[in-house]
Amino acid sequence: MDSNRDQIIKTYADHVYPGKVKFYQKYDITLVPGERKGCKINDINGKSFYNCHCNGGVFNLGHRNKEIINAVTRAMDMYDIGNHHLVSKPKALLGRMIAASMPQGLNQVVYGVSGGEAIDLAIKLARGITQKEDIISVIGCYHGHTGFALATGDAKFKEKFKPVPPGFKQVRFNSAEEMEKAVGPNTAAVIIETIPATLGIVTPDSTYLKTVKEICEKNGALLIVDEVQTGFGRTGKFWGFEHYDVKPDMVVMGKGMSGGIYPISATVYDEAYRDFFMEDPFIHISTYGGSEIGCFAAMRVMEISQEKSFLDHVRVLGEHFTRKLGQLGDKYPDLGLKVRGKGLMMGMEFKDETTALFLIKLFFDNGLYVVYSGNDPKVIQFLPVLTISTTEADEILTLVGTSFKAMSG
Repeated sequence: MDSNRDQIIKTYADHVYPGKVKFYQKYDITLVPGERKGCKINDINGKSFYNCHCNGGVFNLGHRNKEIINAVTRAMDMYDIGNHHLVSKPKALLGRMIAASMPQGLNQVVYGVSGGEAIDLAIKLARGITQKEDIISVIGCYHGHTGFALATGDAKFKEKFKPVPPGFKQVRFNSAEEMEKAVGPNTAAVIIETIPATLGIVTPDSTYLKTVKEICEKNGALLIVDEVQTGFGRTGKFWGFEHYDVKPDMVVMGKGMSGGIYPISATVYDEAYRDFFMEDPFIHISTYGGSEIGCFAAMRVMEISQEKSFLDHVRVLGEHFTRKLGQLGDKYPDLGLKVRGKGLMMGMEFKDETTALFLIKLFFDNGLYVVYSGNDPKVIQFLPVLTISTTEADEILTLVGTSFKAMSG
């Protein structure tokens, strides 16, 4: 591998994503990861960053988590990708674990490689089960860049790829009234993120998701909950929807499921609909979905992330960050900081987009890697590694304070 940083950047621009390189160079925020461990990434030039985005929750357990690596390494002594045509012990074991973590009845598991693929299946399944067409999603939310997943998103993600599939409608988040009007006799499903990240880490009203489920039931539609970012302990409960006393008809998961080591995703649906795949079990396939090696990564992720001590740690750190960030906001009131989220699924909202974008640059310069919310750029997504210590959390807060001071000065 070429160790010359400038040459790596040029080669990446020449053959992979020139637009990304141009964007990063414009704002002088180019990061070329080299060594990475725990909650930190080192640029190959040696500069160290706390990763406080975690690729949307992929690195919940930190970079290169030894327990996940060991699980995958041991699996490789016997297993490989596997064959999706055949019965699989690792898929069966992981499926049983996932089912045990869900509300009663949600026990049918279909594997994929990415969150977008798992969303696509959920929508296909909803249409196949209900024999209805319409899919209702939320304005500003994001479910992926693949076919049906893309169609659920905002215009900016799909307008250059027209025509998109018909039958997709959007409503505002947290508006039960709009949802009531949108869902009708031809609605196959409502798809919703528990806490929409791209919208700006907006938490639902306490009764919103339960009301949406009631609206779905009244119209013979299904509720698909997207837990790709909120799952596996990110919110302080293993599944984000557990905070809201709701039982979805389907749950989609990915990102953190991989342990940051081996890509894997899944769509879980209620056993009431299991007959759908009985007539033709090959109507949906995924060659690499649920790789047998990946199953061992996911099983170890689940074992770690369901521990009471682990989830308690996430909640305690979430409260710690919320309190300390609030104090910093009071100290620098001109930034207009508002802290939002649940557990360590957090967002920092500022008075305007310019303030947030300047702070991203200051954070970067001070060794803190974050990104903004794509559909609300005045909100910086703040998703630290779930296994960080209080000492590391306080070091992060010190860097935030230094950046706030520079911005206010």
